[in-house]
Amino acid sequence: MTSDPHPPMRSFGRIKSRPIKPRQAALMDSLLPQIRCPAEAFDPRRLKPDAEAVWLEIGFGGGEHMAAQAARTPGTLILGAEPFQNGVASALRHLDEQGLQNVRLHDGDVRDLMARLPDACLDRVFILFPDPWPKARHNKRRLVQAELIADLARLMKPGARLRFATDWADYADWTLERFAASPHFAWDAERADDWRKPPADHITTRYEEKGLGDCAPVFLDFVRR
Repeated sequence: MTSDPHPPMRSFGRIKSRPIKPRQAALMDSLLPQIRCPAEAFDPRRLKPDAEAVWLEIGFGGGEHMAAQAARTPGTLILGAEPFQNGVASALRHLDEQGLQNVRLHDGDVRDLMARLPDACLDRVFILFPDPWPKARHNKRRLVQAELIADLARLMKPGARLRFATDWADYADWTLERFAASPHFAWDAERADDWRKPPADHITTRYEEKGLGDCAPVFLDFVRR
């Protein structure tokens, strides 16, 4: 197989920072191979035939949100994608400590995973506090682009919901503009509290608590038409 001569621009920065702790490193060797998403095209429901729904979290960071959602909804299969190796190691610790069996991981670019999934296989998607690339010259590296939205439209069932959250005002506007341009998604907010207040099922992460952005968190929920 030849490599793509024009691969998509990377939407994330470094993939590793500090050394991974020994216990987490051991889980990278033992647990990750057991729950890693297949390297070829696959139907996620074959990974958990009794799954009531299939969710995808894009960029799960340290894994707190993903693990908490998995614990809340044991009948749901959650696919998580994250290229940052320290985050993957942290997520493995959460999954191991809580004994969660309904999560499968892709330790790389989510677009590679999405290309392997069949049409209309996802019931829900989370994109929470992605790298904002706040400088104008770097905006082209943002995850949310027309191409990603088109791919999500292919993968999400009619009526499936997508939650995007950011604490950068410009990224919220950017995302609204691009989803509004898609005929496949609707933003169903009716009042300011719908995007200013965390949704009832939201789980706050340590990253969110740091308040690194330039505004209070904004929560945008879109519905697949």
